[in-house]
Amino acid sequence: MKRITFLLAVATLAGVVALTIPVPGHADDAAPVYVTKIPAGYRDWKLISVSHEAGNLNSIGAVLGNDVAIKAYREGKLPYPDGTIIAALHYGHVPSAENNKVFGQAQSFVAGPATNIQFMVKDSTKYAATGGWGFATFIDGKPAPAASMKSCFPCHNQAKASDLVFTHYAP
Repeated sequence: MKRITFLLAVATLAGVVALTIPVPGHADDAAPVYVTKIPAGYRDWKLISVSHEAGNLNSIGAVLGNDVAIKAYREGKLPYPDGTIIAALHYGHVPSAENNKVFGQAQSFVAGPATNIQFMVKDSTKYAATGGWGFATFIDGKPAPAASMKSCFPCHNQAKASDLVFTHYAP
């Protein structure tokens, strides 16, 4: 009887251990839905468009895409394929005294201090919970706090007709 009790105890303990060990590919191993590293070489990507955001943001920016993004934009391919990466480089804008002197009036603005860099990375498996896109904001080369990223998907999710992307290609 003692031997059966001992075997049941060992089997129970083994079952508890087996149930508590994380299994690769399951929720405990899930990747964050936010991009945590700046994609290499993004400053060499091609221009998709430029932007100006007024209001609280009051910024100008350049929207760049990797080769996968540029190909999809040019072909009008939606949804964007996995591997698409879009970068938005945002800057404050400041008057250009040098340019305004040439123009004879105040009319020229140029990029001022960088405010942030934002990325969208398409990986329909890794980022399934956020429409297939991973989002990121970097300030001074450091990732913004995860809590600040929670508004990305709900906002972009309103642009379902363009696969959650706001920027249109400027040919």
